[in-house]
Amino acid sequence: MSRISLALSGSRHYALGLMSGTSHDGISAALVRIDGGAPQPVKLLGFRTYPYSGALRGALLRASSGAALEAVELAQLNFRLGARLGRAALALLRAVAFPARRLSFIGSHGHTVAHQPPGSAGRGRPLAGATLQIGEPAVIAAMTGVAVVADFRPMDVALGGQGAPLVPAVHRMLFGDARRGRVVQNIGGIANATYLPPRTTPAPMVAFDTGPGVMLIDALAARLTNGKQRMDRDGRLAARGRVVPALLEWLMRHPYLRKKPPKTTGRETFGAAYLERVVARARRDAVSDYDLAATLTAFSAASIADAVRRFIIARGPADEVVVTGGGARNPTLMRMLKAELGDIPLIRAALLGVDGDALEAVAFAILGYLALRGLPGNVPAATGARLPAVLGKLTLPPSGLAD
Repeated sequence: MSRISLALSGSRHYALGLMSGTSHDGISAALVRIDGGAPQPVKLLGFRTYPYSGALRGALLRASSGAALEAVELAQLNFRLGARLGRAALALLRAVAFPARRLSFIGSHGHTVAHQPPGSAGRGRPLAGATLQIGEPAVIAAMTGVAVVADFRPMDVALGGQGAPLVPAVHRMLFGDARRGRVVQNIGGIANATYLPPRTTPAPMVAFDTGPGVMLIDALAARLTNGKQRMDRDGRLAARGRVVPALLEWLMRHPYLRKKPPKTTGRETFGAAYLERVVARARRDAVSDYDLAATLTAFSAASIADAVRRFIIARGPADEVVVTGGGARNPTLMRMLKAELGDIPLIRAALLGVDGDALEAVAFAILGYLALRGLPGNVPAATGARLPAVLGKLTLPPSGLAD
């Protein structure tokens, strides 16, 4: 039987984190060793990304785009994704020759198909929050014989929070510095920032979604290549075009960018429907495909830099911006972001000893650890929740599977 060893004595534990993000490109799986109380409490032992099949990716895109699904369709997709997550976990364990029975637990984020932060429905009427992540943890536990902690977002939403971002506590653990103020800027489908003030100052942390990361860029690349490319690899499409100032100015007037944190966003705001509006505007203004790619890339860079200036610098020193996520591998985007940030140095997470590609999967292993220790995983200053809270739900495997 899989042991919940966090309930036992000892401070060293092995865990596996699973993450499926807004880019819809695949599952990130990370094996970590967690040493509670150690100077460097988390060590990455293995990391892989397992791409989705075209059929599964299409089903997830449809589910998260607001398309109406029958209840049975969503239930089937939940179990189907659970099986894919379970296979990813087992594949990573085989790749690094690590037996499942040595794992204390698996932390799985699953895949967000609906996310509605608390807010206003108009005319002052309150809008209750709701969030839904699929990727059935019971299937993962049954396949691996390992306990699974999943469903991390609902408790924060139940407490009036945005349910995101959930990684600031992890960022503080991995990137906090006594003297330097750092912005940890993840650029996935959606871009999100965590401000870590110097530990010697009383300034509070803040974290929020800055706006689009590579979501619009990826969608345009797929559109321009008739689905042959899922992303603008190495920023090549954008590099062939020129930024159109008038179009960029129009994009930067999006109301989300002016909204104060705490705030989150996603495909419902910057997904397919919004891209159609942007393409229509570009066609009206006779903007070429390559120029549109360059301008959308500039939009991601400019919106990130605007968020740093608008919502972070006033709170304390921002000595460095640490960039993580798939967008960090786009040299055109990085060049534009560096130009937008001016004198603020832009550095890769690897320079600080952290694999930026693995970071989100690692984060959900750590959040699972906090949950099983009975420790809060959210940061109310970041999410807007009324209280710190233990996040996640525990699913135990049947007896005998792990052995």
